[in-house]
Amino acid sequence: MSPKATRPRIAIVDDDEELRSRIHTSLSADFEIHDGHDYKAAYRLLQEAELDVLLLGLPIPSGGLSECLKLLARLDGSEIDTLVIVLSSEEKKSTALKVMGAGVYDYFLKPLDTDVLRVLVARGVEKLHIQRENRILRDEIQRKNGMGDLLGSTDAMRHVFDSIRRVARSSSTVIIRGESGTGKELVARSIHENSGRRSRSFVSLNCAALPESLMEAELFGYEKGAFTGAVAAKEGRIEMADSGSLFLDEIATLTVALQTKLLRVLEDHAVLRLGGKKPVKVDFRLITATNEDLEEMVQQERFRQDLYYRIHVVPIFLPPLRERVEDIALLADYFVQVYCTANQFPPKRISEDSLAALKKYSWPGNVRELENVIQRLVLMCDADTIELRDLPNEIVSALDRNGRGRLRIPASGIKLDEELQSYERRLVEQALQQAPHDAVAAAKLLGVDRNRINYLRRKFSL
Repeated sequence: MSPKATRPRIAIVDDDEELRSRIHTSLSADFEIHDGHDYKAAYRLLQEAELDVLLLGLPIPSGGLSECLKLLARLDGSEIDTLVIVLSSEEKKSTALKVMGAGVYDYFLKPLDTDVLRVLVARGVEKLHIQRENRILRDEIQRKNGMGDLLGSTDAMRHVFDSIRRVARSSSTVIIRGESGTGKELVARSIHENSGRRSRSFVSLNCAALPESLMEAELFGYEKGAFTGAVAAKEGRIEMADSGSLFLDEIATLTVALQTKLLRVLEDHAVLRLGGKKPVKVDFRLITATNEDLEEMVQQERFRQDLYYRIHVVPIFLPPLRERVEDIALLADYFVQVYCTANQFPPKRISEDSLAALKKYSWPGNVRELENVIQRLVLMCDADTIELRDLPNEIVSALDRNGRGRLRIPASGIKLDEELQSYERRLVEQALQQAPHDAVAAAKLLGVDRNRINYLRRKFSL
């Protein structure tokens, strides 16, 4: 389908010729209109006309609800992404629920208000085009690096992509090293998706998420009656990964006792459930990740040396975001498109000044922090451009510290009082965030007294 048609393409399929004529008159100025009178014509138009929206009558003489649902089922099983709006004369709630459950965009009862319909169609087209643009972006990224949601064009990331491709072809154990938020699980998934095990399970477990007693049961499974509450046998994550890949994130947090049990599984290729008597043979590829200094932990005898050598066969080192600054614009634009699409917002863009600030910030939380910031900006910024004034104060401050003032007046000019008030509000918000539930401490951060901070909180409804 071509998302760049000069005018959106709409089809009206209904046996009521007068209705088709009214809709045609209402929409023809903004849309390219096609029409038909039965469900056979509807499916032909869906296949041939590259439609954005199909306005589908219900019922029509050639078919009732069952034929309509069959058409929607055929559409759902195809690559056609046309939005369907059903125009129904059937007022039963059960009919509407069945049709909406089949995946239509909206259900519109006759008689029609064509003005309302025009707005509904326009919104549907806008949503569809955003979805198509986002899909094109994802496809282009995957075409370039074959790594799904892993993005990057710097030399450091190209090296990571090359390592993933090379190691995916083998069955070697892989450990992914890097700071929190750099995308270690994405690397693990990419290794699995590019390997011969891609059709089998990818099982993930965060070793820091549970206490030792629960982690043991989660990892190795248990038999009925193994402990109080074990009312039935349960396979662990290791068994679930049989023939597939097992990803153990934060492996350095495992206790020495659990490290010993895991080492035995790797040596014997078998797992013994808690309370079990017979080992279960397993075949899985192990991928681990950590942000800890494993070598130091081995020296301190907090991590078993023999397990270290078992898991450290092929290391992949993920660079922090501050060392791949040129990727920030790519990542930020991608997250903007993703969250605009997810929230059905019109497309937004990031201004040049804002991108400069994003590049100057150190990003201690790495890509995860960048994603969270962009998500917040998409949700909170009403304009179609994310400006410097919209960014969190700590990011703007980083730009100031790196030698670029934020006093850049646009050619269209500004309203000084509004700008000063906006900046004052952000300073007060930041102080209250740094000193939650403590007005005195917040006042001290701003160099004002408690009465002034209380006044500012009332002023900005904080």
